[in-house]
Amino acid sequence: MRISSTFVALPLAFALLHGASAGAQDASTQPVVQVIGTGGTIGSAGDYWKGNPARVPIAQLMQVPGIDSIARIGTEQLWNVASSAIGPACWMELSRHISTLFRERRDLAGIVVTHGTDTMEETAYFLDLTVEGERPVIVTGSMRPSDMAGADGPANLTGAVRVASDRNARGRGTMVVMDDRLFSARDVTKTNSTRVETFQAPERGPLAIIDPEGVFYRQASPNRTAPQFALTGITTLPRVDIAYAYAGADGAAIDAFVAAGAQGIVVAGVGRGGATPAQREALTRARAHGVVVVASTRTGAGRVPGSVTDATIGAGDLNPQKARVLLTLALTRTTRPDEVARIFQQNQ
Repeated sequence: MRISSTFVALPLAFALLHGASAGAQDASTQPVVQVIGTGGTIGSAGDYWKGNPARVPIAQLMQVPGIDSIARIGTEQLWNVASSAIGPACWMELSRHISTLFRERRDLAGIVVTHGTDTMEETAYFLDLTVEGERPVIVTGSMRPSDMAGADGPANLTGAVRVASDRNARGRGTMVVMDDRLFSARDVTKTNSTRVETFQAPERGPLAIIDPEGVFYRQASPNRTAPQFALTGITTLPRVDIAYAYAGADGAAIDAFVAAGAQGIVVAGVGRGGATPAQREALTRARAHGVVVVASTRTGAGRVPGSVTDATIGAGDLNPQKARVLLTLALTRTTRPDEVARIFQQNQ
């Protein structure tokens, strides 16, 4: 449920490169960016590290010196929760809300979503696959609470607004801004539990570097306009679980997932998607119940191919949590393994 909504419009102090003129502009010519707050570390203060944080509203977080010189900024507090509380039901609500804003607000240059970092990459990838239109959605957060020395939230918010208001960001889908770098939602992942440079895109790197002068892209826009998956008529998403492979693992978790109603299972496998003999037996039982199985790797990087012999679908270089997002949406369209495999191949 949306808690509050505010709008701030102040004079422009300087203009951006990449589509904006170098001269001063009045407020009526500034790009308009909507910032949606969902909580997370960026929206926390107080006794944060001892598990008793104070929640900071998004309107307060946006009081960043100089950010109003980039765009006219509106804010709304959709939720104010830790990212561990955000899952498939929230993904659908957020995606639909963003699509509605884009349909109803032609004045918007883009949208920024603040989010906790623990599951940020999953939410961002879901939005990338489902949000309508060509205007950018930028997900950002922080590794340090708002009142900590060296808090990274203000810089990340400034960079996110800078990208969201940049016309060259159009057609690139949902992206993540952290630590002055812009990442594809598909490729980005959190690699360290505390460091501000934690977000990386293994083997692919960032899409752009964000400087005070503008956003400097490393490749041309793919000019995407339509989402890959439509949420029309979908009220709940299929259950998809992740089975982690490790030395000596048995099939208990996989059997439990099937018993709980899983329609898909992603294996966070050793090496190139491998599992123990007991896990492989459990996966065979799962397939017999119609469960679609996708193999990924727990290593953090590298590709995993499919297997013709046991009808396992390869995740390519999607990590386990991203493979789960894609499999969840694929299962809204088909439960045939060969068709799901084609969807994964299309997303490599």
